[in-house]
Amino acid sequence: MDMTESQLRERLRKIAALFEGAKTAGEREAAAAAMERVKKTLNTRPQEPPPVYTEPLVEMQFSLSDLWQRRMFSALCRRHGLIPFRYHRQRHTTLMVRVKQSFLDRILWPEYVQLRNALNEYLAAATDRIIREEVFNDSREAQERPD
Repeated sequence: MDMTESQLRERLRKIAALFEGAKTAGEREAAAAAMERVKKTLNTRPQEPPPVYTEPLVEMQFSLSDLWQRRMFSALCRRHGLIPFRYHRQRHTTLMVRVKQSFLDRILWPEYVQLRNALNEYLAAATDRIIREEVFNDSREAQERPD
């Protein structure tokens, strides 16, 4: 499926609306659909006790080898008021963030996964299209041959 940049932007807005609170009927419908997908995922996990209001921040380490995924996760953290960082001498693929575990599990990570999947789908389609149009029409992976 070829997705345009405007379609990707719209999809990202719909996912974000899920977690920020939708303003229009269309956004509420899109958010509800996305919320159902997230709920199905969350319902497959064992139930956790409700978070305590004095829940401490935990320092989490993420290893994101893909540049686009690091940028997406960093931007998402910043949008939620979190500060992504890296300690001196940590790899560029490492991101650290101090966050409440319940927020990470219920909001930040599910939202990131949905945004990452939408971005990956867009980038894959754009890459295939550019290769087909500018390099060669056949952009399939190399064939595997027996030894």
